[in-house]
Amino acid sequence: MIERVTWDDLPVELRSAVETRTGEVSATAEVQDGLNCSVALILDTAYDGRLFFKGVRETDEPGTAALRCEERINPAVGGISPTVRYRFDAGGWSALAFVYVDGRHADLGPGSNDLDAVAFIMKRMQDLKIPDFPIPQFADRLRKFLEPDEAEALAGNHLLHTDTNPHNLLIGNTGGEAYVVDWAMPAIGPAWVDPANTAVRLMECGQPPGDALAWLRGFASWRRASEHAVGAFVSATCRHWAATVGARSAEPSNERFRHLLG
Repeated sequence: MIERVTWDDLPVELRSAVETRTGEVSATAEVQDGLNCSVALILDTAYDGRLFFKGVRETDEPGTAALRCEERINPAVGGISPTVRYRFDAGGWSALAFVYVDGRHADLGPGSNDLDAVAFIMKRMQDLKIPDFPIPQFADRLRKFLEPDEAEALAGNHLLHTDTNPHNLLIGNTGGEAYVVDWAMPAIGPAWVDPANTAVRLMECGQPPGDALAWLRGFASWRRASEHAVGAFVSATCRHWAATVGARSAEPSNERFRHLLG
């Protein structure tokens, strides 16, 4: 279970470091959904207005590494993800403060009006420049589960998010625009991987496979994907989930992935 820490429970050193930059924090609200960090808060501040604040203890090495990745990649995903305003390292904690998005998690279920906005932002993602710091190849992440001739099929030169679940897709309350947040697990690979993963999420949220695949066919990168590459992606992903949670528990998800094979 993820630890949740309130503003008042944070060390005074960290709270002071924040208020030195943002002015007095007059109100806070906890964010509960879809986050793997110990502190996730909306802060109302004197200088910067509302900010989204997330952080982890410095002893949490994976969490700290993920936070640093988000910070480093943020300039490359401008307009796709909210901007990082501040970084804080104090009181045994590491934290980031982002420009606040007044929005909600995307609805990927049947009848949703959010799917066009999600498709639009994902098409923009396919034009992102790759940052100038090391990012793993997508094929390397799955290499343990790939056959010898499959890794090359998943080579690519596009920046991928790799975790486009609904909690990482925000829809603005004013204009209905989409944002993709939590860039903690980026990879470099084929442009179609993020849309394909999202189509599986559509099925997970109740969309019939035919409707999810019709949405996916709106991406030129998917229409150009080779059968061999898609087969390698699906097979390796299914093997990965079976190894992680067991074949029986993995089967519902794996069945959704197999729909990508048409």
